[in-house]
Amino acid sequence: VGPWLVANVKGVVAPLRLTLIAGGRSNLTFVVDDAAGYRFVLRRPPLGRLLPSAHDMAREHRILLALGSTVVPVPKILGFCDDAAVSDRPFYVMEFVDGQIFRTIDDALSIQPTDRTAISESLTDVLASLHSLDVNAIGLGGLGRHDGYIARQLGRWHQQFTASKLREVPLVDAVHNKLAKRIPTQQAVSVVHGDYRLDNTMIGAKYRVAAVLDWEICTLGDPLADIGMLTVYSPTADDANPPLGSAATMAPGFLTPTQMTNRYATQSPLDLSDMNFYVAFGFWKLACILDGVYTRYKSGAMGNDGFDFTAFDEQVQNLAVRAAAVLEHS
Repeated sequence: VGPWLVANVKGVVAPLRLTLIAGGRSNLTFVVDDAAGYRFVLRRPPLGRLLPSAHDMAREHRILLALGSTVVPVPKILGFCDDAAVSDRPFYVMEFVDGQIFRTIDDALSIQPTDRTAISESLTDVLASLHSLDVNAIGLGGLGRHDGYIARQLGRWHQQFTASKLREVPLVDAVHNKLAKRIPTQQAVSVVHGDYRLDNTMIGAKYRVAAVLDWEICTLGDPLADIGMLTVYSPTADDANPPLGSAATMAPGFLTPTQMTNRYATQSPLDLSDMNFYVAFGFWKLACILDGVYTRYKSGAMGNDGFDFTAFDEQVQNLAVRAAAVLEHS
């Protein structure tokens, strides 16, 4: 990999040092430092056996390349390699974006409440900008089917959950069946990030989003699914049982999920009256995602980054319970 980077990324000087970035729970992401002080990022699939269609580096590279010419802030692409003689898996490299990732309450408490509000506003506005893009005009019209997004997502994630689970979680199956019977009519087709949340963004100057990260499960589909997912990932301080434990958004100053949804609504022509369905879908989908992460950690596919993954088992159960409860009130 080192010689390939020197030969294909402009200005790179050997020797190189690669450092695994902790925090990601799917693909492996490394900071690369060269001998001249240049820093960039390399992203590749996890180790070991991969599920079909998962961890597609070529697809993620294509999405970032297309979005690079839009108002949506993403890291600049520097190169892509799918040569098996270079690495066991395809990888791509992108610029290193300066900024801060807010993962914990302590991270959030290091700034002022007004700054947290600015972050929430920018997070919402960037998502609205993403959904406003003309998918054909930016060259992503063929990224996926334009219709039936929720039905396809239900099928995909339930299939992956079934293929990778290490034990039975009956409520995940039950919620899947209920969601499948109540799918709202899709109002629009947009680029859907699929895992849009505060800690999948790099926050830069003036507490605005400097880059949206982790486009692995991005596709075309129903934009309201991203709002539902953002709600799932944005518990407030009065949430008695946040399904993922504490989160940065529980610090004072961040917009509540309702406030973010209302702000988004001022920038979108869509009818948001069915949001409870999309929130329930978000909880369920996250249960499936975390169950896959739990399986990968338990099998050693994520390497040894020191992360304690044992809580994922309980979190999968909690997410399924929350999905069922929200769906009941939908």
